[in-house]
Amino acid sequence: MEAVTKHLTHFSLEARELYLDGSVPYLDGPPDPLTFHRHWIAANKPCIIKDALQHWPALTRWTPAYLRKKVGSRVISVAVTPDGYADAVSGDRFVMPEERRMTFASVLDIMEGKEQRSSVFYVQKQCSNLLAELPELADDVEPQVPWMSSALGRAPDAVNFWLGDSRAVTSMHKDHYENLYCVVSGEKHFILLPPTDRPFIPYGVYQPAVYHQRDDGEFEIVDQSGSQKVPWIPLDPLEPDLERFPSYRRARPLRCSVKAGEMLYLPSLWFHHVQQSHGCMAVNFWYDMDFDIKYNYFQLLEKLSQVSGAAPS
Repeated sequence: MEAVTKHLTHFSLEARELYLDGSVPYLDGPPDPLTFHRHWIAANKPCIIKDALQHWPALTRWTPAYLRKKVGSRVISVAVTPDGYADAVSGDRFVMPEERRMTFASVLDIMEGKEQRSSVFYVQKQCSNLLAELPELADDVEPQVPWMSSALGRAPDAVNFWLGDSRAVTSMHKDHYENLYCVVSGEKHFILLPPTDRPFIPYGVYQPAVYHQRDDGEFEIVDQSGSQKVPWIPLDPLEPDLERFPSYRRARPLRCSVKAGEMLYLPSLWFHHVQQSHGCMAVNFWYDMDFDIKYNYFQLLEKLSQVSGAAPS
């Protein structure tokens, strides 16, 4: 096992030296599809594309007044938590938010401080919630990013809308999608870790549960009985417990902020943790990854990490 751990550590260090950047690079504008595929998708490296959304009407239209008029009466799914941590480890549980149905105008009231709530509200429903729940806003953005769709040879699998409280946190995780994260207003703050740092990232297996707010306003955690346990990362990169997770000392997280009008390319299987400025609005596009190339490669890395002791316990 020591030999496997040693080789994985060496592999991670080599990846940093050979092809990973010490910070997230910027591109000055939308790239050529073939060049983007060669230098970023195939290399599995993140980048921020500037001036990528300037033609989107959303950049100027999506004011509170416009949104109230356009979709104020729309009932949407909203994640509600006591502390902003949704889909995250809490003690010995993997706790998901209470999903509440609310009008979009009610969410805006909370974001603008017109209605005071101690709990944290976050529009984070995925599965193409922009198209499913807010179709009136679809014409304000692109249905797909043309150069990305051309680079991958397919349309996106989902187009998601995000509107967040500044206290809302997306805990560290990874996705099996090529992700283009487009910020329309405010800023998103990312902590990124490459798949090659997997040996340094702890996992556990947890009983799934959900938050439920009682009539007195207090939250309780309700187990989802009969559900399979969930593998998740218990470490908080904002305040990592290095005594409990000493191997994380070897990880080299990248931090970046994505501002309005900018787009983050987040490669599939990169670990990421997300925060945002209050009331930040964003749209992201999920594209299926190339399973034949990336998935098989990083599945091998995952299995080796498990052998070395970095597997879910």
